[in-house]
Amino acid sequence: MRESTHLTCIRCGKRFALADHVRGCDACAAQGVAANLTVGYDAPWPALRPEGLPRGPHSMWRYADLLHAPADAAVSLGEGLTPLLDMPRLGLGPLWFKDESRNPTWSFKDRLASAAVTMARRMGARVIACSSSGNAGAATAAYAARAGLPCVVLTTENAGGAMVTQMQAYGALLLKVPTSADRWTVLVEAVARHGWFPTTAYFGPVIGSSPLGIEGYKTIAYEIAEAMDWDVPEWCAVPACYGDSLYGIWKGFDDLRALGWTRRMPRLLAAEVSGSITGAMAEGGDVPPVRPLAAPSSAASIAAAQGTLQGLMALRASRGVSVHVPDEDILRWHARLGPAEGVYAEPASVATLPAIERLRADGTIAPHDRVVSLLTASGLKDNPVAERHLPPVPRTAPRLDAALATLKEHYGFDVA
Repeated sequence: MRESTHLTCIRCGKRFALADHVRGCDACAAQGVAANLTVGYDAPWPALRPEGLPRGPHSMWRYADLLHAPADAAVSLGEGLTPLLDMPRLGLGPLWFKDESRNPTWSFKDRLASAAVTMARRMGARVIACSSSGNAGAATAAYAARAGLPCVVLTTENAGGAMVTQMQAYGALLLKVPTSADRWTVLVEAVARHGWFPTTAYFGPVIGSSPLGIEGYKTIAYEIAEAMDWDVPEWCAVPACYGDSLYGIWKGFDDLRALGWTRRMPRLLAAEVSGSITGAMAEGGDVPPVRPLAAPSSAASIAAAQGTLQGLMALRASRGVSVHVPDEDILRWHARLGPAEGVYAEPASVATLPAIERLRADGTIAPHDRVVSLLTASGLKDNPVAERHLPPVPRTAPRLDAALATLKEHYGFDVA
């Protein structure tokens, strides 16, 4: 395999050492542009064909020959190799979900955490750290535990619910601070003074998460392509926040095209709730505008006020589209998805559906175009959203005739 040797700026190509994963590009910053780095390789592509891919391990590290560390060094809980689920009853044309709720901590963030913590252990890190109130914190805590490393998670005063419980269950050293910005204040100093290894974004202007972690998202593209016999879909739809998964998936499809395993690149569709990347796509330039939310979003995990250059670059390179999705459309599809297809997704996952609906309607996505949408996490991560649009459970007497009468009265279900 070819192991990673350096990092490069995604915008200007400046080269950095792997140890510089905690920073963005200083040359671009001097020009007023916040640009992330990405993993680089000096060795040529391996002489590998799709039919030569190894059968194991049973995780995303099956693709280790295309990643930044060998499979036998991976910190793994069996992440990846998630299914593609056909969604024929949603009325959105040829559509599949890449169901990332099947990962060990029930979200796509496991790929980032596995890739980042693997490199952290190889580089001698002593403390893993992140800023999160959700999936990233849960995943980072689990993989740090798997690696035998302490994990500090900075979150906010109002954080709570299933994901905070999940972080604590994995042994994370969880700390609450007054505001979201305060999390970064602590982490910036901890990284600088004590060498903590950050997996997520932790300073502003935000550039995205650890480039060593984003490399893991390439495997989503590999798995989609392999599941479709290397005939990639016309579109790949992704809920967008800081653009980590957008950039990683784009890079994965770009790898496959460079290897000659696929003939083309899917167009990326970013579904976002702030409208930052959507604005940047319309206005041009390298700096997505700040677009604060007027009210809290049901898709809290993608509710960043400002997108990143890496997400913008992935869309432009794939001739993609960004769509600003209103909260009421997310809630409408969230209520519809479970009864229609038996899928319970976190609200952020559902943001792609109204975006696809809109682009099908205006002809941007042709009727025959195949779309694969990233289902980022399980609905169990955020039960209160579902509870808001579900009715109370009716009570009935413990007799069949009473139960049947209650079913007919409350649900319109008649056994006859």
